Amino acid sequence: MAIVATNLKRGQAVKYNGETGLVTNIEHRTPGKGNALIMATIRSFQTGKTKDIRFASSDKVDIVPTERAKVEFSYSDPSGFHFMDTTSYETITMDDELIADVKDLLVEGLPVEILYCDGIAVTIELPSSIEMEVTESSEGVKGDTANNPTKAATLETGKVVQVPLFIKQGDRIKIDSETGRYTGKA
Repeated sequence: MAIVATNLKRGQAVKYNGETGLVTNIEHRTPGKGNALIMATIRSFQTGKTKDIRFASSDKVDIVPTERAKVEFSYSDPSGFHFMDTTSYETITMDDELIADVKDLLVEGLPVEILYCDGIAVTIELPSSIEMEVTESSEGVKGDTANNPTKAATLETGKVVQVPLFIKQGDRIKIDSETGRYTGKA
């Protein structure tokens, strides 16, 4: 199925330049002269790399039919990352390559969506905010409050993030799944 590039939406799977990928960001640009452009950031299912693709507003884009399944992260082991389908209780295993960029954000029981393309799991989508526990954090220096200081904190998955000085070991914090940065206390 082909649609006009102006109708392209974030989260759709498309075919472009012989590859299939997921639209992760979209911008409509109108230069000073000439026709409007659509700038789409697309993550390839084959390579996992993102590319910025420019479409003219009248270009046709091939949409790939996909299915989504709501699952919960269970655990990981050398064979892969294991998710449980919350309706059928089946276990779905995904390879490390498909999860590589988000594996340090996966905590047990985290609800995620798996995107299937032609019956094959191609990627997962995390919730926008994830709660995690701080397992290790150094003490903040008293009186060091100039310029909004931060310190390193290690989370339950081993991920290290910069947090404000008042965060201590055992605190639960929120992490933005897009940027991997601290957003607030849970």
